[in-house]
Amino acid sequence: MKFVATEEAPKAIGPYSKAVVEGGFLFAAGQIPLDPKTGEFVSGGIDPSAERVLDNLEAVLKAAGAAFSDVVKTTVYLTKVEDFAALNGVYGKRMGDHKPARSTVIVEALPRNAPIEIAGMSERTGRPRLLTASQVSGWL
Repeated sequence: MKFVATEEAPKAIGPYSKAVVEGGFLFAAGQIPLDPKTGEFVSGGIDPSAERVLDNLEAVLKAAGAAFSDVVKTTVYLTKVEDFAALNGVYGKRMGDHKPARSTVIVEALPRNAPIEIAGMSERTGRPRLLTASQVSGWL
């Protein structure tokens, strides 16, 4: 097991790692919209908050030798359902044609009263694999 650290993403606000590499996968802890240089939230609403969260997640991925194109699953936490459409706009722009699996959960509160948090899992190898329908049906 390898623990991932980088100064390009905010310091963890609890006793956990920014990410862990195990079994060929990277498990990234949730990122909130903190500026890694100041430790303060970005201002301006959900769009800049989502951008900052994705910047932070991208920094963690990069520190482990991965990129958004390696992401296989994300979990998004929002405190306002009204932010869902704006989040989708930012998320879609940043992920481009890559469409990892995603869950979005509306929650009452997040650490430090953040409006958004995103956690992710990616392949560590940097080589995304495509599965055929027959491979997937073999699992069922």
